[in-house]
Amino acid sequence: MRIETIVLAGATPGTQRTVTAFRFGRAGARPKCYLQTGLHADEIPGLLVAHHLRSDLMKLEAAGRIVGEIVLVPAANPIGLGQQVSGSHIGRFCLTDGQNFNRGFPQLVDGAERRLRGSLSRDRTSNVHAVREALLAELRSIDAVGEHQNLKHALLRQAVDADVVLDLHCDTEAVVHVYTGTALAEQGLVLARLLGARALLTAEISGDDPFDEACSRPWWELQRRLHDHPIGPGCFAATVELRGSVDVDHAMAGADARALVDFMVLCGAIIGDRPTLPAARCEATPLSGSEPLIASCSGIVVFHRAVGDVVEQGDALADVIDPVSGTVATIVAPTSGVFYARASTRWAHAGLRLGKIAGRRATRAGNLLSP
Repeated sequence: MRIETIVLAGATPGTQRTVTAFRFGRAGARPKCYLQTGLHADEIPGLLVAHHLRSDLMKLEAAGRIVGEIVLVPAANPIGLGQQVSGSHIGRFCLTDGQNFNRGFPQLVDGAERRLRGSLSRDRTSNVHAVREALLAELRSIDAVGEHQNLKHALLRQAVDADVVLDLHCDTEAVVHVYTGTALAEQGLVLARLLGARALLTAEISGDDPFDEACSRPWWELQRRLHDHPIGPGCFAATVELRGSVDVDHAMAGADARALVDFMVLCGAIIGDRPTLPAARCEATPLSGSEPLIASCSGIVVFHRAVGDVVEQGDALADVIDPVSGTVATIVAPTSGVFYARASTRWAHAGLRLGKIAGRRATRAGNLLSP
């Protein structure tokens, strides 16, 4: 294992933040797997999974079983880790500019296309290498102003040339669910089965440029634009939501780490017996079919259904009770599907997103992700 310390530029005078990457296997070996957690710095389950995963990977490397390159970033957002306001941890949004730490990553497609025009061949392997070099070159050409943008550039530099990118997150109260590109649904289902996920949500463009899409979307965009040359999907990227924010448990984290190792075995980065895939607990459904459950008024939130329940359109999912007037507003399911996430708060203001249902039918357009 090699430890790399990445210094972030743009901090205030007298301060310096760093990102630590643990590298396993031989530098430059394929496949390259990049795993990070803590981009939303107040989402703790993935940090514990990374703790268990690092131990597992050290043992695998000592046994000579890592044949690819594996990069693990166990705390991807030192800025957000330090954002404590009056005792509350603010790790999803940057306090400097108000931006979501997992939105607004550089989109490299246009610049990479310009670099690749006239340089591709009929050989897929050489084209994949050329695309990776073009993406890295385009990223290097973009100036990152300020510590927040410098962080995003630093993380993307580590990941954009990887074969596999897994960004570990969690929701508020949730079952395991996975987001990935529509073109990557087959491999996404393998990951979902290993993790026991209850929803696999797919989109070609989810909106607002999250980290996983910044790594994977260039491949199908470039294949469409440069269709005379074989490129193929050179990167499988996914966002993995590891249950809810308080699901921090050694047994669950250890099992999740083993599932990620099994996935890397199937990807070829680790040698060993091929794991037996558990039965699927979900199917791929469009992210545009994920319907939010919206509070129609302010009040006390009382849920009728648990996360993971299969619900039908019109089912009562929650009451919102005005403690002064005694008025009860019952919030019903806007679609049929898996009730895969819900809010941890038990007080709602009008318009608050109380939960999400993975429906089978596309019903939404535009920005599909939560703010």
